[in-house]
Amino acid sequence: MEKITFDTIYTTGDVVFENDGYRHFHYPEMLIRYDSNFLEFKQMPTIESFQTAESYLRAYHLKHNQNHVKFYFPANEKPGEQLLTHFNEHGYGIGYLELYAIEPNHFPRKAKHSDIDVQLVVEGNLNDYLTLSHEQDLEFGAAFAKQKIELNKRQFKDPRIKQIIAYYQGVPAGAVDVILTENTAEIDSLGVRESMRRKGIGSSLQQFVMDTFSDKTIILVADGEDTPREMYKKQNYQYFGFKYEILKVYSDSEG
Repeated sequence: MEKITFDTIYTTGDVVFENDGYRHFHYPEMLIRYDSNFLEFKQMPTIESFQTAESYLRAYHLKHNQNHVKFYFPANEKPGEQLLTHFNEHGYGIGYLELYAIEPNHFPRKAKHSDIDVQLVVEGNLNDYLTLSHEQDLEFGAAFAKQKIELNKRQFKDPRIKQIIAYYQGVPAGAVDVILTENTAEIDSLGVRESMRRKGIGSSLQQFVMDTFSDKTIILVADGEDTPREMYKKQNYQYFGFKYEILKVYSDSEG
């Protein structure tokens, strides 16, 4: 397995500014998507350099009518106490991501479930995929879900991205996106309808990825505090590091 780092992970968005300390990503097609509009530090900032970057990003986002700021920190480094205190005092949510990878032949194979049918998304089932994704995206608000439909349509036309849908007894039940490079296939946005969980649908989607892209290393990023990370460990994914992130969403009264 080749060396896997967070730099391998795909970002929907473009670098609009870069200096020695950070990269600024921006995605005007979907301004409310936090994971596409953020600032990523190349090295752990001091409290002073963080505050300078914080003011810069807040001002930039205000010009674009964006009500959030999000920051990522260098892989495998935890912000110091002074930074953490600042984050807590100023209303940031603090979390961390974990990076995993697996060779397809190491994924624990199970017998195919006769009630589950997994397919690549094509013109004929695109509407099923869009409807299912919209249903799941409503968790983040109606405006987000509406804009995400257009993003999904753009990604459907992107040769680097494959969308996959699973049906349970003929009903759309789960989906996943796969982002391809020469050597890797990145699992992204894996989701299963709440009413259809614990039926093997998530595992079936992953097995389809393993079988379809068997010549690539499969990679994914998991929320470090979420339950699925334990599932990935049981499925033989290898851990490749962590990355801290912080997010603040401003209320209207904060300007």
